[in-house]
Amino acid sequence: MTGLARSEFLFPTTSDQKDFLYFAGNSLGLQPRKARQYITEELEDWARLGVEGHLKARHPWLPYHEFVTESLARLVGAKPSEVVAMNTLTVNLHLMMVSFYRPTRARYKILIEGGAFPSDQYAVASQARFHARSVGFDPTQAIVELKPRAGEDTLRTEDILESIHQHREELALVMLGNVNYLTGQCFDMAKITRAAHDSGAFCGWDLAHGAGSLELKLHDWGPDFAVWCSYKYLNSGPGALAGCFVHERHHGNREIPRFEGWWGQNKSTRFQMGPRFDPIPTVEAWQLSNPPIFQLAAMRASLEIFDRIGMKELRRQSVELIGRLEARVRKTGRITLVTPSDPEQRGSHLSIRVPGRPKEWITRLEQLGVIADSREPDIIRLATPPLYTRLGDVDAMADLLDQILTENLTERLKENRS
Repeated sequence: MTGLARSEFLFPTTSDQKDFLYFAGNSLGLQPRKARQYITEELEDWARLGVEGHLKARHPWLPYHEFVTESLARLVGAKPSEVVAMNTLTVNLHLMMVSFYRPTRARYKILIEGGAFPSDQYAVASQARFHARSVGFDPTQAIVELKPRAGEDTLRTEDILESIHQHREELALVMLGNVNYLTGQCFDMAKITRAAHDSGAFCGWDLAHGAGSLELKLHDWGPDFAVWCSYKYLNSGPGALAGCFVHERHHGNREIPRFEGWWGQNKSTRFQMGPRFDPIPTVEAWQLSNPPIFQLAAMRASLEIFDRIGMKELRRQSVELIGRLEARVRKTGRITLVTPSDPEQRGSHLSIRVPGRPKEWITRLEQLGVIADSREPDIIRLATPPLYTRLGDVDAMADLLDQILTENLTERLKENRS
């Protein structure tokens, strides 16, 4: 059961040509079989047509990013005019903060998770430093980091809302990852977005671990912006093109600050090469350059699978898989769960705290035919994307964890005797 499109993906293989159990989709998703075909078609059209491929390729390059727009909109619960594939995640985050982090001397703070992904931390801190001197505030006081309560691993929604309320007079931006990369905790986007707006702040989200993992409703929930990568659950390849959402209430606002490039120019006049920027009246106005076609081809191969199955069914299966993994891990009695048990508060990976160094566990798991990933000092993350993960894979993974625990216990006993 599950593994809804397993046959449509390519798996790394062991030395004896068996498929690895793959639990690292939260770091890099597997390759869709059609990705090679779609990229090869573009290579062939480049060889056959040269520059004419922009208009005459089987999938013309000039509007190629538009071929994935409706799929991305369905994926994140947005209108097609609100989403675009462009750049990479942190580049998009910086572009969004140009528009939606507009600090004043009184209102300059950014609220983030204390354990946010480092790139997000670097981005918001550098934006604060960039503005500090001209606006007149202390950048070391600009970042408000949310911390779990003593003895807890994850944040409570009421504490996030209280922090927003506490800093409401000084808050310029609330910017969280909707699924924390380390703990696997999923936040209540609707409540937090409302609270941010009620405080007078803008609100943005990093969906790196949510896009393709959760059933999202960005348009209805109403954040000002969201950004995400596509190399994890969206299976678009290493360093793949990212996605961006800007709510339609900001479209067509010519007063909004924005870094501009020619691909955001009005399509009807783009090739007149005029000196004045006339923005496209959609999220496409935030585009800078024409996108890489080979990366879009890989993304198209993956998004076709998401379109066929739909996020509602994928999320249902994801909840079943991660619930099964949690139940099996709990039975060991020797591994601590970091990710919340409530399905509404987690994405599609389970973070566990293991005894000993996690890299040693990862090495042993690879010897046993498993690919997973770790984070120092003691976390292993196990992703269960339902497109290619089966219940049997989850059971096998749990058995192997138990085996390693037994090996570790036996080794410690030997050391004690010696």
